[in-house]
Amino acid sequence: MDNVNSIKLVVLGGGPGGYTAAFLAADLGMQVTLVDLEKNPGGVCLYRGCIPSKALLHVAKLINETKEASNWGIDFGEPKIDVDKLRAWKDQVVGKLTSGTGQLAKQRKINYVQGRGTFVNSSTLKVDKADGTSEEIKFDKAIIATGSVINTFPSLQLSSKNVLNSTTALELQNIPASLLVVGGGYIGLELGSVYNALGSKVSVVEMTDGLLPGADRDLVMYLSKRLQSSFEKITLNAKVLEMKEVSGGINVKIESIKDGVITEQVYEKVLVSVGRKPVTAGLGLENTNVKVNQRGWITVNNQLKTDDPNIYAIGDIAGEPMLAHKASHEGIVAVEAIAGHKDVFEPKAIPAVVFTDPEIAWAGLTENQAKKEGRKFVLSKFPWAASGRAMTLDRSDGVTKLIIDPDTERILGVGICGPGAGELIAEAVLAIEMGANATDLKLTIHPHPTLSETIMEAAEVFFGQSTHVYRPKR
Repeated sequence: MDNVNSIKLVVLGGGPGGYTAAFLAADLGMQVTLVDLEKNPGGVCLYRGCIPSKALLHVAKLINETKEASNWGIDFGEPKIDVDKLRAWKDQVVGKLTSGTGQLAKQRKINYVQGRGTFVNSSTLKVDKADGTSEEIKFDKAIIATGSVINTFPSLQLSSKNVLNSTTALELQNIPASLLVVGGGYIGLELGSVYNALGSKVSVVEMTDGLLPGADRDLVMYLSKRLQSSFEKITLNAKVLEMKEVSGGINVKIESIKDGVITEQVYEKVLVSVGRKPVTAGLGLENTNVKVNQRGWITVNNQLKTDDPNIYAIGDIAGEPMLAHKASHEGIVAVEAIAGHKDVFEPKAIPAVVFTDPEIAWAGLTENQAKKEGRKFVLSKFPWAASGRAMTLDRSDGVTKLIIDPDTERILGVGICGPGAGELIAEAVLAIEMGANATDLKLTIHPHPTLSETIMEAAEVFFGQSTHVYRPKR
């Protein structure tokens, strides 16, 4: 391995994975060029994903709480929503963060090039720059971090301002009277929750037999119940056959997968949210030794190295889960490997969070995964109805669930549903990574009254000794 200071590194893609990799490489002394289409680093997450959506979800939560406050003797009245001001605030949040990443890149003396990069060969990247010029950049090592784009299906393609995707929905042009969300995954439910809180009558159509396919049913149950009461309609086991623009919006034909019955309804707007796919086309990978598998992901080893020894790949293009924090940690491992350090990407738990209300979060093995793998496990659940803190929030609609190895008491997985679940899951990730067992969680003193206590008490339930859940001896 060359001296780290002599390594010329190119990072293609400036999202959370790309800029994290570029920043660490610069900190280690490498000569770094970061290439991205945006003015500043940030990627989809900062510009059109995680950050703007969470800003709007915060607003949605506040609106919902003003309504719930009537149960506590406080009446705020109907909220007056200034859409222009709300949009400007969301854009301001994005602007501050992306200008911050731009400043950090300058402070680290990173050569930031705004443009689209394609590989000429395994040591040269051609960049078509935003100013209309182009340049070729020679490199010793490269990291591909081009992320993913919105998925599409023929029946859901209609060129209309009334058909939204996850990007255009965040632009918040107006609040439609009615909105159909196609896809019951986390992006669709998060954005549907925003529009519902702002005043739209939101309906959802999902092809499978439940919302959030793949997520633990014990957790989804609470969210489904809440959305059933707040959304206009949730249709499962159904698919969209056709969309047509008509006076007043979009006419949608929906077919029941079970019995073939077709229904039609006009919605002012339709939000299509059917997942994302990796961006590998148009990168010039054919000019390198990088391999792409049948699902469109670049194949990498546990140091994120591709089949080309000069090129690494991280984030959404390197496989599931497609999560910003996974990409960031992969970026760190890739840079450490390039620097010649002994580091591999072998996490025991990658947390996932759905920022609906209630939130859903999980890490490690889910119950379904444990069953598929034939693992021995015991479930230990603590209902939030037994949590004093949950009661003070008037939110008993939650659960903390541990998946435990009965022989070693090791924590194999954790699932949480309830307000703030995304903040609580970090303790679970640490417990799994550190090989903690149920006794460790039980004996760790948690502050009272807090929601974090539900993790401790779920561990106590495993031993049949939870203070706030009585289990008679067998």
